[in-house]
Amino acid sequence: MIEAVLDVKELLCPLPVLKANRALKSLQSGNSLRILATDRNTIKDFQEFCRQTGHSLIAFSDQGTVLSFVIKRK
Repeated sequence: MIEAVLDVKELLCPLPVLKANRALKSLQSGNSLRILATDRNTIKDFQEFCRQTGHSLIAFSDQGTVLSFVIKRK
């Protein structure tokens, strides 16, 4: 399994989700994307994004100022 990394720190909604969607489209099914963000709104945004698209949010961590999401492509 390959894990790509997308740094969207300092970007505000909706840009983190839009950039993540574009990055996920370039991955093979089953691979994952780690997203690093600072906009706290991305927590609910990525949950909803995964619910709507069928991708899996397999990990989330909050390191204070940086949020990390791992999304597995369907």
